[in-house]
Amino acid sequence: TELEKKHHFQHFYFRSAVKGAGKVKYAITNAGDASYAKAWKDSTTFASVTPSDPGSWKRVFDTSYDASTGHLTWSYNHKASGSVYFAYFPPFSYERHLELISSCESSPDCEVKSLGKTLDGREIECVTLGSGNRTCWITHRQHPGENMAEYYAEGLLTRLLGLDSSGSVDGMVARVLKMYTFHIVPSMNPDGAARGHLRTNACGANLNREWASTGEEGADDYYEAPTLERSPEVYHVLRKMDETGVDAFLDVHGDEALPFNFLAGSEGCTNWSSRLKALHGAFLASYERANSDMQRKISYEPDEPNHASTNICSNQIALRFNCFSATLEQPFKDCLTNPDPERGWNPARAAQLGKSVIDALAYVYPYLRDETEFWNSLPAEDAYVRPTNKYN
Repeated sequence: TELEKKHHFQHFYFRSAVKGAGKVKYAITNAGDASYAKAWKDSTTFASVTPSDPGSWKRVFDTSYDASTGHLTWSYNHKASGSVYFAYFPPFSYERHLELISSCESSPDCEVKSLGKTLDGREIECVTLGSGNRTCWITHRQHPGENMAEYYAEGLLTRLLGLDSSGSVDGMVARVLKMYTFHIVPSMNPDGAARGHLRTNACGANLNREWASTGEEGADDYYEAPTLERSPEVYHVLRKMDETGVDAFLDVHGDEALPFNFLAGSEGCTNWSSRLKALHGAFLASYERANSDMQRKISYEPDEPNHASTNICSNQIALRFNCFSATLEQPFKDCLTNPDPERGWNPARAAQLGKSVIDALAYVYPYLRDETEFWNSLPAEDAYVRPTNKYN
């Protein structure tokens, strides 16, 4: 990336064709050079013979990483001749993305618009629905190798639009659609996804560092962002956000190292306040009650006061709109709050987590723009918990 001066790789997805039954050992010999090599520890490879079916992927138990050699290895017992597919996390293809967009377009309850085009000429689709007086934006998959982010979007849109129930929605959704007007971007980085990139778009820009310029204008280290030439995805979305305003925001990702679902908040922003602290605490506590795959204690170490990087998406939105804003991370590994060694964190659970966010948004709705000291009357269970990245 031009700004960070880094090269990224970590995600893998490949096919192995064998003749005859037998056990085969696989090794990725340059795993030690990956962007997050330390994250290989306790990771497990996924395998499937029907890769287009998200539910078919299972974890390979004997996956291991040798830090001394930099090799990631596993073995697979092939039962017959044929193909098996292996992946760091089950893929969410561009074809599946288009199918999701098509399903949304067929619903009479939303509007699908392109906010602009990527460098490779793909549309940046935004799904708008609801009639409420609070505006909620949710973006997904700025880092294209984090496939669980778009599975999250798929689950969220399925529940909001009743995509799996001929348009019928539950009572909570019916209420929430009267509270909020939603703007949902299922994939911020379709070029990177199609190209197989881990963190960047077509020209190598890390979109989650393109939400504001850095350095002093005119100085040698000045970096202008976003721009149509390097980060049109962010440019077009941010322009639309400025038009609609934002009252609540989530940016959905995946994290290679921490085996938990978690939120990273805006603690380091200059406008972090009792209000934003209370909103973060109440939202996350409610989310945890709605889905125990979410938790509050583990996250990135919060930024020190007034030291947030404002070119990171959720920090920029918190500052720009003085609203509840957070980065939501999902694990590549098994989720230790509810371990499932065979399946680990997987597409179905990512989709369910997307569905569950509706309950948390309903809970914090009355407080989003409340100008009173509402936090004094919230129950103790909603209190903000300062997280840590230490869990062993």
